[in-house]
This record gives sequence, structure tokens and C-alpha cells, in this order.
Amino acid sequence: MQMNSQCSLVAAVLVAAAIAGAGWFVGRGFAEGRAQERYVTVKGVSERDVQADVALWPLRFVSTDDDLARAEHKIEQDRLAVLAFLDRHGIDPSMAEVQSLDVTDILANPYRSGPAQSRFIISQTLMVRSEDPHRILAASQKVGELVRAGVVLSGIAGGGIGPTFLFKGLNPLKPGMIAAATASARQGAAQFAQDSGCALGAIRRANQGVFEILPRDRASGIMEEKQIAKTVRVVSTIEFALED
Repeated sequence: MQMNSQCSLVAAVLVAAAIAGAGWFVGRGFAEGRAQERYVTVKGVSERDVQADVALWPLRFVSTDDDLARAEHKIEQDRLAVLAFLDRHGIDPSMAEVQSLDVTDILANPYRSGPAQSRFIISQTLMVRSEDPHRILAASQKVGELVRAGVVLSGIAGGGIGPTFLFKGLNPLKPGMIAAATASARQGAAQFAQDSGCALGAIRRANQGVFEILPRDRASGIMEEKQIAKTVRVVSTIEFALED
């Protein structure tokens, strides 16, 4: 009986020690887990003002007539007038390439209704591509000269009759802008840490964010592609550890 009592006592001590040890490990793991959760998530913003470096200007003009030959002659005269207009405004006519030429016979349309004023409609689009956006912009503001010369201009679906301005120099800006966004995020995190009575630790996780090209003047109805002046923007999301 005494032997059994001693065995029972030893077993109870071992069980108690195991429970205590398990509790210590659980508590330590919980404390470490809580320590690992001590971080702050902030956003850093970086912006750069840039100028478009490429201009695309689709010039679409239309000719109509009941006689196909006369319609073709008129569209050719319009093409020459457009090329002469570009040359007068310092734009090399060789930069204007034929993008499309469409001929429509109204009488061939089975869904038409009513009489047709002109049987044939011919439309041609010349695409001007230039690395001098300011010159293209200046010429586009004089497009009334073509209208007065009898050229019937027609807008491109979704783009009107004006040029589109693009910025192609994004890649060289990325490293500096990412560094600036990170510095901005660190500044905000440092202020948070100071207000919390903590020290700012290392970066735990970072999301670079998406680079956006925005219009410089952000107002309702203003489209980025119609402005030469643009703003490149990136917002990075960064988690910093907080330390005692």
C-alpha cells in the first residue's frame, strides 16, 4: 500500500510539472505572438509632375457624293490639304500614315430607310505620331483652317478630333519614387510610434502599389490623355514593427 501511495504521489507531481511546463510554453508563445503583432501599417505617397513625350493625332475626314469617282477625287484633295496644313505648322507630312480608308454605299445597306442624299461615303484617317507634343497641340488649335478649306473633319469614336498625349518615361522614375514613398511611409510610422511610446522597428511587409498617370489638373471632365501636363503617382503600403 505504501508503494502504491508513493507511485501515486510521483505520478501526481509529474502531471503537475507537465501542466506547469505546458502553461509556461503556452504563455511564452502567446507573449511572443503578441509581440509579433505589434506593428503599424501606413501608406506612403510619391508624386512627380511630368510632361507628355509622345502625341498621337488621328485626323479623320469624310467625302460624300452620288458619284464614286467624284467622292474619291474629293477625299484625295482633302488628304493633300491635310498634309499641306501639317507642313505649314512645322509637322513633317511623312509622320502622317494612312490608318484607315472606308467606302460605304448607302444603297447597299438593306436596313436603310428613306431616300439617301448621297450614295457614297468615303472616310480616311491619317494618324500623326510625333515626339513633339507641344507642336502637335499648337497645330490642333488651328484646325479651323482645314474646315475653312472645305475639309469635313469627323471625330474618332470615343476620342473626338483632338490629339492624345502619352507619357512613356515611367520606368526611369520608378526607383526614386518608390524610395520617396517608403520615406513618406516611414515618417508617418515614426510619428505613430512616438505617439504610442514605442520605437520604430524594421519593415515587416511592403506593397509597392500601382503607378498611376493622372491629369495634372484633376477636375471633373478632364481626361489625362488630353493633357500634356501630367502627374505620376504611387501609393505604397508598408508595415513597420513596433519595439519597446
